[in-house]
Amino acid sequence: MDQQAAIGERRAEDIEAVEKLGKARDILLREIHKIIVGQDAVIEHLLCCLFLRGHCLMIGVPGLAKTLMISTLARVLKLKFNRIQFTPDLMPSDITGTEIIEEDHATGKRSFRFVRGPVFANIILADEINRTPPKTQAALLQSMQEHQVTCAGVTYDLEPPFFVLATQNPIEQEGTYPLPEAQLDRFALNVIIDYPTRDEEREIVKTTTYDTQEDLQPVLRGSDILAIQKIVRRVPVSDHVVDYAVNLARATRPKDPTAPQFVKDWLSWGAGPRACQYLILGAKAKAIINGRYNVSCNDVRTLAIPVMRHRIFTNFNADAEGVTTEDIINELLRVVPEPSEATTPASRMPKPQLQPSPPPARDRSSKGAPPCPISPTTNSSRLTSASASSPPSRTTRTPTSSTS
Repeated sequence: MDQQAAIGERRAEDIEAVEKLGKARDILLREIHKIIVGQDAVIEHLLCCLFLRGHCLMIGVPGLAKTLMISTLARVLKLKFNRIQFTPDLMPSDITGTEIIEEDHATGKRSFRFVRGPVFANIILADEINRTPPKTQAALLQSMQEHQVTCAGVTYDLEPPFFVLATQNPIEQEGTYPLPEAQLDRFALNVIIDYPTRDEEREIVKTTTYDTQEDLQPVLRGSDILAIQKIVRRVPVSDHVVDYAVNLARATRPKDPTAPQFVKDWLSWGAGPRACQYLILGAKAKAIINGRYNVSCNDVRTLAIPVMRHRIFTNFNADAEGVTTEDIINELLRVVPEPSEATTPASRMPKPQLQPSPPPARDRSSKGAPPCPISPTTNSSRLTSASASSPPSRTTRTPTSSTS
């Protein structure tokens, strides 16, 4: 009984803390919007990623205030911020740090001393991470996963909270080194930042063409963020929400018997178990940011695209027909139902009626390419029509798989 009472008391404290965070969210956004105009969804995704102890990959064209956004976030959270500009000649020691020879003037003895690199901060901006060779990209792997740095056989702990935000430029790809699948999978979210609306862009011009200095007030501190991260892990999630996240991830795997036909036609590789973990953790973080201590399937749906867009890989058929990963995820959200709490575990997976009807017979004597089942000018609608008449299977290419 004493243990149950302690658990109930701790849960009551967590609920009270979540309600306070919901009120602090408005203050946090107000401080951020002193510098950043718009981009509410992007800011919420960044906060979710920070609170679930993950890392974020942000893709956007130059000039959309990616660096300013993350530095502003660090200021209102009162965290140490470092920016690393990734270039082709950047070395791993430029990130993690290196040892130097130091001489003691009193004794004349020489010894090695470790000089910490820019990775020793709370928030790291890895700007244009795909412009540096793989060996330098790999220097972040241990830091991102274990929150540690090892140099000359000595391991140094990174001060929590630790959050890596990497950016990529989607326009220019010459001289770049695409991140391998194993390193992509280590990013909890892949957030795409788009152009502002006309009203937002007008406000940007008005506020940035004057010499003004905004005074930002810290809203949360490092200790507050660590407490929130622990609360995220303790938020309860019902079985049917977990099953929904698992069903979504498994539906992206072409070899899974429950996968819809359009997945088998257009994907060569699906999302792994990490996608399920980040769907649930992201849904928890989103719930507490909005002042709720309960997680719904709608929270999972909101995080589905940023969690899975970099974990599934289209094949030649999809590329030739202009089908993107976002199109496929949106269609999965349409056809994968929420499991009922009353159903048995064996019946919680998508039913056979989700499978498209068999493709119509076509003239085998024709040597031309099969007709495109979707129109290049539509997005989710073309996937819906393709679900009813999927293209015949063709030889697909399978990307190289890396074990994370």
